[in-house]
Amino acid sequence: MTQTIATLTVDSLIQNGISTLYCVPGIQNDHFFNALFDKQDKLKPIHARHEQGAAYMALGAALATGKPQAFSIVPGPGFLNGCAALCTAYALNAPLFGVIGQIPSGAIGKGLGLLHEIEGQLEILKSLTKHADRIVDAKTAEAQLATAWQSLLSGRPRPVGVEIPVNKWLDEISYSEAKLTVAPVAARAPGSEQIAAAVDLITAAIAPLIVVGSGAQDQSNTIRTLASTIGAGVIAFRTGHGVMDSRDPLSIPMPVGHRLWKECDLIIGLGTRLTSQKLDWGIDNTIKILHIDIDETTLGKITPPTLGIHADLGATLKPILEALPAQPDRTAWRTRVVDEKTTFEEEIKTNLAPQLSWLNAIRGALPENGIFVDELTQIGYVSRFAFPSYTPRTFLSTGYQGTLGYGIATALGAAHARPDVPVVSIAGDGGAMFTIAELATAAHHNIPLNIVVMNDNAFGNVKGIQRDKYDARYIASDLTSPDFVKLAEGCGVSAARAHTPQELEALLKEAIANPGPNLIEVPVGDFPSPWQYILMPRLRGVT
Repeated sequence: MTQTIATLTVDSLIQNGISTLYCVPGIQNDHFFNALFDKQDKLKPIHARHEQGAAYMALGAALATGKPQAFSIVPGPGFLNGCAALCTAYALNAPLFGVIGQIPSGAIGKGLGLLHEIEGQLEILKSLTKHADRIVDAKTAEAQLATAWQSLLSGRPRPVGVEIPVNKWLDEISYSEAKLTVAPVAARAPGSEQIAAAVDLITAAIAPLIVVGSGAQDQSNTIRTLASTIGAGVIAFRTGHGVMDSRDPLSIPMPVGHRLWKECDLIIGLGTRLTSQKLDWGIDNTIKILHIDIDETTLGKITPPTLGIHADLGATLKPILEALPAQPDRTAWRTRVVDEKTTFEEEIKTNLAPQLSWLNAIRGALPENGIFVDELTQIGYVSRFAFPSYTPRTFLSTGYQGTLGYGIATALGAAHARPDVPVVSIAGDGGAMFTIAELATAAHHNIPLNIVVMNDNAFGNVKGIQRDKYDARYIASDLTSPDFVKLAEGCGVSAARAHTPQELEALLKEAIANPGPNLIEVPVGDFPSPWQYILMPRLRGVT
């Protein structure tokens, strides 16, 4: 086959470890897909029903595996359809490689009204990625793709994208497939003086806490050892779940961390922005901050740390552990952490019993290594501080973007990438309708996703806030939702309805045993507000 920019792009994906392309084809990318036809044994296209579905699937696969994933969509409206997933991937530090179509290169920026033409597509792409480029010259195409891959594989993981005009796909080029594999830049290591300073900070602390984010997912074992060694509670919220086993007494959710915040004298941030702690809970001069992150710009945000280490987390934690001397007796602090966790767990058994009953049913049906995908729904909010997670990459969330409707399609990608473990997606009827078309994708590709739709015929969170804060002046929050069981069955998806947590657990166990996709609808009513455990007041410093 003649080597072209189209074949180069296909081979570049393959040589850099991509085996699945989540996609929606279209005319600007026809040459690319024609080149892919002959390489489907190495790069399999999984086509979705909507561009946001394709990009979300790539996101879910990346979150579940921790490995780069790729998607391809057409320009203009197709690209814009995928932008919600791209901005969510950026927030979640997910390594996605986007192949984006474009109108003919000579027409870009001229406003001719060509099919799928929008102004400033590349500029939009740059704002949603760590690197974006347009390939218009066969002489530089190989180098441009290599630069994109090196950006994706090095430093803080975030999406990258390349757009390729329709008239450039068939430009001829000569390249060696073996030379397309790109090596990441070597991970940044800390200096010995930084290790010594970190050891001194830790050893001097009486009441340390650790906060973990998505950047800590691959260092779970080391962090568990560190926490045990220094007697520190480990706080996770959305993207840090699974780093610690929830059953570990030192694994604490955000509300427990908040209750301990006034007493903490050292906060250790690992692969996290520390935004909640710095901005919401407050910092004063009696608390020290040890912040370790691969992204140097993260370290100084909001307030500078006592010690900021710009380095790879694994390359930093290991020498810190090795250098730690015998630690002071922190028995009292460890007991304080455990007692506060126990008190909190007993409290929410009463205050949030309805949500917990459904979450316990899901946890009871899901094996320890099963993946739970949350959503912007009533039990989803509670799951972020009450759903037990035992291993890394088994609790997937939107992070700070709070992307309503991302759940089903994202979970579909996770289930496709990890068919070895069960995946459960929760959604409200409001959010479910955003990507419900991907039920057809699940059936077509026989992807074993298990979807639980909590149906209250409302944007339940919005309606709950209107109930609690605005004297029940309901506006634009009631919905007319479909019969999700019939809808799923119409798409070829196995479906059932559960009316009690016990029914849900039993039906979910049956669904997990089924090798294909499943949906369970759960009719629900009002839930008690969880917001006192999410929006917590400032405790330290000056507003």
